[in-house]
Amino acid sequence: MPPVPQDPFDWTEDAARLRAEAGLVRALRPRPADTALLDLAGNDYLGLTRRAEVTEAAASAARRWGAGATGSRLVTGSTELHAELEHELAGFCGFEAALVFSSGYAANLAALTALSAHGSLIVSDAGNHASIVDGCRLSRAETAVVAHADPEAVAKTLDAHPGRRALLVSDSVFSVDGDAAPLADFAEVCRAHGAALVVDDAHGFGVLGEGGRGALHAAGLAGATGVVATLTLSKSLGSQGGAVLGPARVIEHLVNAARTFIFDTGLAPAAVGAALASLRVLRREPGLAGRARIVARTLHGRLTEAGLTAARPDAAVVSVQAPTPEAAVRWAADCRAAGLAVGCFRPPSVPDGISRIRLTARADLTDRQIRTAVATILETAPTG
Repeated sequence: MPPVPQDPFDWTEDAARLRAEAGLVRALRPRPADTALLDLAGNDYLGLTRRAEVTEAAASAARRWGAGATGSRLVTGSTELHAELEHELAGFCGFEAALVFSSGYAANLAALTALSAHGSLIVSDAGNHASIVDGCRLSRAETAVVAHADPEAVAKTLDAHPGRRALLVSDSVFSVDGDAAPLADFAEVCRAHGAALVVDDAHGFGVLGEGGRGALHAAGLAGATGVVATLTLSKSLGSQGGAVLGPARVIEHLVNAARTFIFDTGLAPAAVGAALASLRVLRREPGLAGRARIVARTLHGRLTEAGLTAARPDAAVVSVQAPTPEAAVRWAADCRAAGLAVGCFRPPSVPDGISRIRLTARADLTDRQIRTAVATILETAPTG
């Protein structure tokens, strides 16, 4: 018999050493409540997370309903506030019904596992978010990963499985490059093959569509037969949580079959209250969505005019190419040292060859802040 290790987690030291040698160590960086950093790293696209009416709504909901939901949604975790948010969210985005989850991640897992089954087929875009990848893995369906944003690849894959229960899943706006999926073309392919279309609108909701109603609304697909949307409440609404939107019978099925709904504690009332308040702000101030897009285009235009390579933003994500993973990490660190927080994408989060810093445009950024951000990025840009 092989010797029994003294500690069954000794292997983690080898894993940590390999990560360090590859320069892939991740670390938590707790932020203070107040900071002088200009934030272009977070996902508060509309600048609502600190709006007075939003934070007061969160506090009011906690005072009225308690600090937590107290149980799963099917036991004690559904409040009147949850139902109110679901009703208003569905109406705003143009869908028949909505269901709120504890996170956007949980919403994606729910949609993919409950709307597929062993023997069915999921066609998944190669650029999809990790939560979609995990949902596909947990679904027990066969998953076919197709070329990024390629309706022809989807059609060929569905052609190869005639008569099979199938769904196509895609982000609406992809989180690495900020490019938008060809949703209208995807929907046409799905209709021709009798497949469902599931779209994660995390980066489109609040930014795209009339008054921020989302990418599916912009594509004329909101409420369409065979179309389901997932989204997060933690980006444009500045709160936390997620939701699935679609036909009422689909939502009813999720209530009865989605494990991340049935067995998870409901979203805390404070987050529900904040999301509902933000949604009402968005309805009153529809120009916020357009402003976020303008900020993104301005950042992109000024950086590319100065010689940097950046993907054209279709929503609020501006992705700026770095020459190497090490350069991306150093660039983000230098920006932070100069007072600007930016995101950093490098392997293993993204494939080799596409390391970059990522900027998230916010509707509340002033022209002066935009100038400061551009100047900082240019001054710290890698050379050679």
